[in-house]
Amino acid sequence: MNITLDRNEEQLTGLLNVHLDEADYSDAVEKQIKETTKKAQFKGFRPGKVPAGLVRKMYGKGILADEINRLLGSSVDSYLRDNNVKILGEPIPVPSDVDFDTAKSFDFQFELGLLPDFALPAENQVELKRPAITLDDATLAETNEQIVRQFGETTNPEVSEADDYLFGKLKKAGAEGEGQTVLLPINKVKNGQERFIGVKAGDTLTFDLSDAFGGDAGAIRSFSGLSKEEASGATGDYEFEVEKINRTAAPEENQELFDKVFGPEAVSSKEEFDAKVRETVQGNYDRESDNLVNRKLIDAMIDNTTIRIPVEFFKKWLVRANEGKLDAATVEQHYSDYERELKWSLIRNKVVEDMGLKVETDEIRNRVLDKILGQFGGGMQLTDEMRQGMVGFADNYLKQENGKNYVQEYEAILAEKVVEALRGKVVVTDEPVTAEEFRNQNEG
Repeated sequence: MNITLDRNEEQLTGLLNVHLDEADYSDAVEKQIKETTKKAQFKGFRPGKVPAGLVRKMYGKGILADEINRLLGSSVDSYLRDNNVKILGEPIPVPSDVDFDTAKSFDFQFELGLLPDFALPAENQVELKRPAITLDDATLAETNEQIVRQFGETTNPEVSEADDYLFGKLKKAGAEGEGQTVLLPINKVKNGQERFIGVKAGDTLTFDLSDAFGGDAGAIRSFSGLSKEEASGATGDYEFEVEKINRTAAPEENQELFDKVFGPEAVSSKEEFDAKVRETVQGNYDRESDNLVNRKLIDAMIDNTTIRIPVEFFKKWLVRANEGKLDAATVEQHYSDYERELKWSLIRNKVVEDMGLKVETDEIRNRVLDKILGQFGGGMQLTDEMRQGMVGFADNYLKQENGKNYVQEYEAILAEKVVEALRGKVVVTDEPVTAEEFRNQNEG
């Protein structure tokens, strides 16, 4: 066997040439013919007594093709590994006419996309801003309203008042169809609120949606279900057909409410309850802030890392690897997105290799257990027996989908470790912002 590689450093491609002589594959072919002879069943012959010549005549060509394909796969992999040839995706076979009937030696070629080494940005070279979110009164008031709606007693009065919600259908004035089902908060209306007070089920209100909410696209989005673009462009008159009025009485602030919101005996007084609400909301915003920084970090690493890509090979490989799902036109249209995904994958793999990052099975199992416990509110007390039972449940979950669940959890943990490792190599500066400002800046 002879394998050579012709490299085109300018285009970052390679042509792998593989030459096979009869001696390279003959022993494996003969061994497989003998194995087939033992199992073959032909009329007139007892099992295991079929002549090898007959087996060779019937199956020899297929056995030869299978053994050569197997030999090619293992030989190409070994060559690339032993010679430290880093490639994109997989080798693409060059079409050729192969005569398995008469030929004794064979020549095959494979196209390669070559990936040169690259360096990550120097430590502290990348700078990021992290929103340091402080809670404003409006955000806390909104949270308390949500608690009231969730745990208070809701009735459906005949006539609306200022703190009620109107349930019904909203659509552009004159538009076809019944519209979007919404729950409109009257107390959030900034202009002409009096028009929404004193209405009944069956009434239809016509009003300028943007003007009613003071041009606040975020407020419109929060109840209407419109996209960011739609809410920003929601000008002119809209029609709202009222189906019913929702009025929720605030629940009594007692131990029963405290236990419903935070679990049994987590807090025991109004002061502790208010502090816990603030702590919980602050924690949620802190996580959102960190998630935003992590997304910015990925973008910054891609933008600040120079990685040469074999562009034409990559496009060709994408179509081949996603046959039936992607065509050349689609790849061309979205190429920049595919290239960014590839670059992040290469950066991630480099960080894993350079820093020796690993994910242990216990980490994966504990992640699944945390998800299970999260479904019970996180406050469930576990005995050793209960935990062991849940460990078995977690293991069964990880084995499902032919191990797909295991791989997904593994990849998620590894991705978190990569980002955490990179966070230690960039400069992150806190930037004070209120919760309301944060929401407005990051409406998606």
